[in-house]
Amino acid sequence: MSFPFHTLMVQGTTSDAGKSTLVAALCRLLARRGMRVAPFKPQNMALNSAVTADGGEIGRAQALQAQAAGVAPHTDMNPVLLKPSSDTGAQVIIHGQPRADMDARDYHHYKPLAMEAVLASYHRLRGQYDAVIVEGAGSPAEINLRDRDIANMGFAEAVDCPVILVADIDRGGVFAHLVGTLDCLSASERARIVGFVINRFRGDISLLEPGLDWLEERTGKPVLAVLPYLHGLFLDAEDAVQPGQRSGGAFRVAVPAPPRMANHTDFDALRAHPGVDLRFIGPGQPLPACDLVILPGSKNTRADLAWLLAQGWQPALQRHLRYGGRLIGICGGFQMLGVAVHDPHGVEGAPGSSAGLGLLAIDTTLTRSKRLAQARGQCAFAEAAVTGYEIHMGRSEGPALARPAFVIDGEPEGALAEDGQILGTYLHGLFDLPEACDALMRWAGMEAAGGAAADLASLREQSLDRIADAASGLLAALDALPGAAPQAESGL
Repeated sequence: MSFPFHTLMVQGTTSDAGKSTLVAALCRLLARRGMRVAPFKPQNMALNSAVTADGGEIGRAQALQAQAAGVAPHTDMNPVLLKPSSDTGAQVIIHGQPRADMDARDYHHYKPLAMEAVLASYHRLRGQYDAVIVEGAGSPAEINLRDRDIANMGFAEAVDCPVILVADIDRGGVFAHLVGTLDCLSASERARIVGFVINRFRGDISLLEPGLDWLEERTGKPVLAVLPYLHGLFLDAEDAVQPGQRSGGAFRVAVPAPPRMANHTDFDALRAHPGVDLRFIGPGQPLPACDLVILPGSKNTRADLAWLLAQGWQPALQRHLRYGGRLIGICGGFQMLGVAVHDPHGVEGAPGSSAGLGLLAIDTTLTRSKRLAQARGQCAFAEAAVTGYEIHMGRSEGPALARPAFVIDGEPEGALAEDGQILGTYLHGLFDLPEACDALMRWAGMEAAGGAAADLASLREQSLDRIADAASGLLAALDALPGAAPQAESGL
């Protein structure tokens, strides 16, 4: 069975309106039809990323969407990735590789070159797949960003593709969001919107119907679907920290949430663990009594280290260790555990050095080159396999590395303190494999009665099927649009 659009774009009235999950749902539905479908996001700004099979880096959401489509993630699926390192600057990643660090104004001038990369990736995907489902970024109604736009209507106009507009009713003001967004668009942009999707609805649909009738009469555009609020989904978040606290688990895990925390999806397996109470600790919040502290990855290690020190984490961690607690540092968190972090080239900010927490005998020097690699190996402290991936700029050296935490492809990786209380590693996703998660939790002191780790891969698959099932009516509505037919190549 075919699909009436070779390219369809999903844009949202706001950030977190549901664009990522809607693209994933459509990818899964079209894959069920036997179609080869690819997700695509021209420009993504996110600190959660994934390593692709072709050795590059893309937004985590696009890797999840590729999983929904049943295809391997590729750098063409997210040709421009922006990883913020400050409130005004970001690392610009083009086709999976770091290109430069730019502030907002410099990047605005760079956008025409970024658009060339976007269109090159898009056309490659169009040549390989039956359909491309595109995710916008933020909202097309951001007037200040319309000039040189490559993420929303600027892209849609360039490739002449139709757009569906999604809004989150759970936020409130859904009709104002939809009508107001349309009002901010040009006539040609409004014309390419083929309909609306209202997301995260809960309640009596009959009470919503008068509003739907008003919206369709006011705009002349159909409401293609009203999607339910789905509880208990386990899907990789694009950027924002999930509300990561569980009340049922007895084993307490605390994670500081510094401003530039990266890849917090590392903790999704712990959120799903029946025996774990996972808590993200924000600014001004003291470290609670806990069994395990995990320092997360960071896009700006020295700045986030300074934040930890200012928040009083150094004496708090020393007290935690003194009372027998365990501590893990992941990627940037691993670097922070050392004696010092050096940035001679100004890779993440002003050149200089920062004293680390001094808990592991390593020194880290940040480098201009970035290591991107998939990883598979064994735990050095238990008979258990581990998988993960590396995304980091910098090299760590020192005597602590003589006691590795893992063995990856026959090579030592990370560090395990002599007293057995501290573990450092560059591996993201180290909890995702259930046997690795069980081994790490046992190392941290969790009793067997705490329960076994959840199978995160299975939970993701179940969640992808749930969102696809919920969106099946949308696919039927798209099939039934008046005049819908496969777009001609002349529209490219």
